Amino acid sequence: MKLEALVNPSVLTQPVYEPGKPIEDVARELGLDPATIIKLASNENPFGPSPLAKAAAVRALDQGELYPDGGCVALRAKLAKVYQLEPAQFVVGNGSNEIIELLGHVFLRPGDEVVMGNPSFAVYKLVTLLFGAKPVEVPLVNHTHDLAALAAAITPKTKLVFVPSPNNPMGTANTEAELLAFARGLPEHVVFAYDEAYAEYLDNPPDLRPLIREGRKVVCLRTFSKIYGLASLRVGYGYASPELASLLNRVRQPFNVNAIGQAAAIAALDDGAFTAKCARENRVGLGQLEAGFKAMGLEIVPSVANFLLVKVGDGARVFVELQKRGVIVRPMRAYGMPEWLRVTVGTPAQNQRLLTTLADVLRG
Repeated sequence: MKLEALVNPSVLTQPVYEPGKPIEDVARELGLDPATIIKLASNENPFGPSPLAKAAAVRALDQGELYPDGGCVALRAKLAKVYQLEPAQFVVGNGSNEIIELLGHVFLRPGDEVVMGNPSFAVYKLVTLLFGAKPVEVPLVNHTHDLAALAAAITPKTKLVFVPSPNNPMGTANTEAELLAFARGLPEHVVFAYDEAYAEYLDNPPDLRPLIREGRKVVCLRTFSKIYGLASLRVGYGYASPELASLLNRVRQPFNVNAIGQAAAIAALDDGAFTAKCARENRVGLGQLEAGFKAMGLEIVPSVANFLLVKVGDGARVFVELQKRGVIVRPMRAYGMPEWLRVTVGTPAQNQRLLTTLADVLRG
């Protein structure tokens, strides 16, 4: 008997997430010096983690032989203070991706539906399919989530609706007023998952806590992987009503978040000066890239996140040619946008190198 005959059939058709290529892999494949490669593919913080977070992570290693705090008690207490909520309203995960999967464990069964924009963060669809539910993808309008169309796509079978703002891969955002009105119009049988992974890059990010205080079925998702620069440690969290958070915590694995990540995350929350600096530098970097792309006559999608889309023609070819020259970006063919690349905002020097290299590739 072949192994496939023993496998859950849905596993054989489950799509696989394709991450941005690591620097080491590109260096090995192309014979390049890793020190000469820049990675602008995965929306990482080019300024790294804060000094406070790094110091806390090193201290935590002194007790590396011990299991981490299985309930993330100290981190949830810190988050509760920051958000003026209760610790019982938080669930901490191995990145915010795990919170998305926990939502699947709690709410999804075969035959259920999940409403989401298209294109949007790929993990929403992957988790939906993993639990045998049906993804209902609603096209964007002007590269932005069409909240009215999302609401119209909801049926009695809908269990979850995902809205990220800013949206990955577009970099566009909905307003607070739009999001509040959308959530208040949802039927009682739908849980609204609002993904705020890039919220810290906004001047005034939408505040959906009023919905939680009203008792609505809303969970907000955040991560330490972006502006906090802790992507390698995999720490994310969600906040919701105590009842909803408790359900997510019931299906969470023990010790799902390592102690080094917890310590670094707690310290990162204290380093407001660092995150403010990163947000300022990101705005400057966005302007640098937008001006450079426009000078080349390239179409872009104006972004409020730490990345933006640029239309280059044959995206796959340009991606390969940039990579040969030691610049890693993200091709958008998998998102149905074969002419586009997604580019992370880097340091000023990295941004300039990308612009110079891209101009060279396009001339060739």
